[in-house]
Amino acid sequence: MNLGQIHNVYFIGIGGIGMSALARYFMNIGKNVSGYDKTRTQLTSELETLGMEIHFEDDVALIRKEYLDKENTLIIITPAVPKDHKEWNYFLENNFTVKKRAEVLGLITKGTYCFAVAGTHGKTTTSSILGHILYQNGVDVTAFLGGIVENYNSNLIGSGKTVTVVEADEFDRSFLHLHPNLACITSMDADHLDIYGDATAIEESFREFSAKVAAENLYVAKGLPLKGNTIGINQEANYSAQNIRIENGFYVFDINANQEIVEDVKFALPGHHNLSNALIAFAMAKSYGLNNEKIKEALATFKGRNNNRVLKNVNISFVDDHENLFITNEMVNNFLIQKLGGTLSIEKDKVDLHALETALTNHEMIEKAEVFSTIDGSLNAQIKQKTPIVRYISGNTMCYLDNKGNKMPLSENFSARVPLVSGTFDDKDKDGYVLLFNEIYNDDFLKKNITGVKIGATGSVVLTSRNYNYKVIFGRPVYVEKKLENYKAFFHHAVKDTLIDHYKE
Repeated sequence: MNLGQIHNVYFIGIGGIGMSALARYFMNIGKNVSGYDKTRTQLTSELETLGMEIHFEDDVALIRKEYLDKENTLIIITPAVPKDHKEWNYFLENNFTVKKRAEVLGLITKGTYCFAVAGTHGKTTTSSILGHILYQNGVDVTAFLGGIVENYNSNLIGSGKTVTVVEADEFDRSFLHLHPNLACITSMDADHLDIYGDATAIEESFREFSAKVAAENLYVAKGLPLKGNTIGINQEANYSAQNIRIENGFYVFDINANQEIVEDVKFALPGHHNLSNALIAFAMAKSYGLNNEKIKEALATFKGRNNNRVLKNVNISFVDDHENLFITNEMVNNFLIQKLGGTLSIEKDKVDLHALETALTNHEMIEKAEVFSTIDGSLNAQIKQKTPIVRYISGNTMCYLDNKGNKMPLSENFSARVPLVSGTFDDKDKDGYVLLFNEIYNDDFLKKNITGVKIGATGSVVLTSRNYNYKVIFGRPVYVEKKLENYKAFFHHAVKDTLIDHYKE
């Protein structure tokens, strides 16, 4: 498809942050731009101020006549458009050229020197920093961004024709439409599981994206299972931020760039994750051929996105088990807001992220938490909940025990199918019992067959089985692994010889 021959561009979902950047781009190069969105927002109002005609009712009759000329009109849709959308179906039924945003970005960038920024987190910040560096150094660049950058009050930087910066979105494998010359991957967390199904499929998709460039042209966060130039904070890496300190509200740090030391780099955004984003942008700009000092100057002037100093919302994500949540999104959200004094309308610089992280980690249902803020005003919390491995009853106490033997309360949201432990044990014997509980939980056979663990007054253990009327006299929790292996061998032999029903103990 030749975009140069298109006169009109019509957007379904024009108010989306990524779609609106494309709309600005097409208006900048002289196309007629119009569109639909479900809701009027500040962003759609800004587009209207630029001269774009936008309506907010799904009605073909509201579309101007020139956009119904299918020979000269390109239709761009958001992936979120519902299948019963009237305008979309009209364009499909009448054989208009209809493309997703990612496909159009692929067409625009194919003839340019393309920087592609991928990752489940950090795409917008890194792309914004990189676009700013290139633009401030006179590069003929256009950067398509997923946020409004304060330096430019826009999600589009520049109007260049030879160099592009794009966010390589993993959603729906959209980034595979791109043709990058330099690329980076900031993170590869399990995300968009509704699209991919599992974390392995996500990782494979990122591998496919990374194969679009040679390893020497790929920049990856330290620790990711990909070949490329590594980026780290106080780590051994191809590009590493070191000697980090805070001076007059700025991070000041040195960069070890493949044994070349760049001293006293200044950057204003808080958080080590933002330092990593800045470091990736530095590395890519340097690879393109920009001067170290010029990159430093641009980094020092990057302000982030509009209202980046004020928190706007809380985003909660859970690591590992996304279905069996003993602590809910709402519970974490309310907990954080309570710790913030009951409001989000505070400056990010005044938020003690470490204190929030510590408070969450100390929660009786949470094993680990990471809290960070982003330049769009989001407070993000990544939660790994504790895993209950047994239900414990002793006297009036009823609770779960996690894999370290710590108590966690029963949940109103979910009941774990785990063995019931009754009786008491001393702290001096705790390690042996916890080992026994973990061995049962982590072994598929034992987890399926052992339903109860009774601890007697002397500390001796008796196990009960799910499907057979016998008890296992286990004794005290010593030689735990060996005893369990012997039990499993006995069980399989007895079942095979049909002797299992003859045993009571």
